Formats: sequence, structure tokens, C-alpha cells
Amino acid sequence: MPRALPVAFYDPTNPRARAFVWETVKRNYFDLGIGVWWLDACESELNPGHPRNLSFYAGPGAAVANVYPRDNARGFFEGNRDAGGPGTVLLCRSAWAGQAKYGAAVWSGDIAPTWEALARQIRAGLSIGISGIPWWTTDIGGFHGGDPADEAYRELYARWFAFGAFCPLFRLHGHREPRGEPGSPMSGGPNEVWSYGERCLEVSRAHMELRERLRPYIGRVMEEAARRGLPAMRALFLQFPQDGRAWDVDDEFLLGADLLVAPVTRAGATSREVYLPAGARWIEIHSGRDFDGGQRIAADAPYEYIPVFRREGADVGL
Repeated sequence: MPRALPVAFYDPTNPRARAFVWETVKRNYFDLGIGVWWLDACESELNPGHPRNLSFYAGPGAAVANVYPRDNARGFFEGNRDAGGPGTVLLCRSAWAGQAKYGAAVWSGDIAPTWEALARQIRAGLSIGISGIPWWTTDIGGFHGGDPADEAYRELYARWFAFGAFCPLFRLHGHREPRGEPGSPMSGGPNEVWSYGERCLEVSRAHMELRERLRPYIGRVMEEAARRGLPAMRALFLQFPQDGRAWDVDDEFLLGADLLVAPVTRAGATSREVYLPAGARWIEIHSGRDFDGGQRIAADAPYEYIPVFRREGADVGL
């Protein structure tokens, strides 16, 4: 039989339970100088897991189970604040409406290392942004597996890394091959940027340097997200509502108002179709070519990069 994971769950809708958990965390971590929290498994992942089998302080599981991650985040945020800590960030695996006000940054969970999963990340990021949670990320390369020595997987990693460089949070994480059993000392195979061969390392290095050049722009985008609630990763129609065709695009996104990103989600692709919203001119950052908005183009997408466009006249640092 598989070994049970060493986890336990509590009722975060109960103020006394939140206080108990925070006091335990405070004594063992906060008081030692730790102030940023990774809240993995922050949903009521119980067996039997159907909400109707659960009962919470706030009500029956069928009615309130989905608030679990929000109230769990609330306990850490309020505990950190009341203990005199500076503003904190909570990296959460799950979320519910209103969680952003507790400093929650959400990632899309333990996903497969596949091209299909990569494509779904774009729609996931757009959806959570529109839902009022602007800080989002994904496990670059997927989580469950992936062999850094496999050339086919390396291509997927390279495309995912390029996509990740333009996500609100830029984060490489995964349980690579060879994988140990859950709870074993061996957490998984190598997953550093130099673990995927020289070609992938050059892709990773170029995109880390690109992300660094974008830091001032991303800072402004994040400040806008905090002040106005606008997601950093935006659906095209959010910025260009007057463009009817922008409402049908779910495989591209805007990072802030001025960068359009078109991830590559198909193995072996060296180009992809990109829709450029009407109402602006767009300059591809790698080639320098400029295009009128309101049209679809065939954009180059070699192994080394994905199509990215800046709005003409915008200062993004590139």
C-alpha cells in the first residue's frame, strides 16, 4: 500500500483554529525570522473528499468547503500583521474569491509535464486574473515527472520557461525523474536551469536576463494590480474591449497594458499565428518588426524564443 503523506487538516473557518495554527507557526518559524509562506495543500484534500462529508465551523461542507484556502490564507496574513511583521506573500495551491486581499499568490497546482497542460496554463492564468486574483504562476515544466535528459521533454521545458518569464510570478518547480516515493529522502531528479543541457541553459539564461530588464515595468504592473485590481496577466479583451476579435483569443495574453505574449504550445513548431489587437501598432521584441493591430500574422517562433510584442511608444525597458 502507498505510504500515507504526513499531513493533517484543520478547520480554518474557525477563528480559534486559525489562532492555534498561527501561534504554532509563529513560535517555530516567524519568531526565528521567517516571514514568507508557502501554503501547499491549502485545500481540504480529505478522504472521503466530497464536501457533503465535511462539517465546518462556518457551515456544512457542501456550502462552505471552497472557502478553505481563503480562510487558511487569512490566518497567516492576519497573524503576520498582528505580530508586527511587514507585508507578506503567501504562495497558495488553491484559492477562493477575496483571497487576494490576504497577500495570496496562487499557482495552478500539481500539473502534468505535457503540451496539453502547458496550453491550459494560459487559460488558467487569464481566468484567475479576471476572478480578482492578480498574482499567479505555474510550475515551469509541469510538476508530475519530466526527464531532464530527454530531448523531447527539453523542448517542452524551453517553451514553458519562455512562457513563465512573462507570467506574473516566474518560477521553476517540479518533481522530476527519477522520482522517489512521497515522503522519501529523495525528492526527485535534478531541476536546476543547468540540468537540461546547453541549449536549454541558453534559453533559460536569455529569459532570466530578459525578465531582469523587465523588472521596472513589471513593478509598475504589479503596483497597478495592487491599487486597481487589474490583473498583471490580462486577456486581450480586458485592454481592448472595443475589438470584437480580441474576445475570442485565449492562447495569448498581455503582461500589463503594453506587452503581448504568444506562447508556443505545440511540439516542433517554429512559427505560430498571433492576433494583434486593433487600436495600437505592435513591435516584435526579438526581430524589431512592426505591425498594425487588428490583424492575424504568422510570427517566427524558433526554439530560442516565443513571439512577444510591445505596444509602439510604450516604455517596457526593452
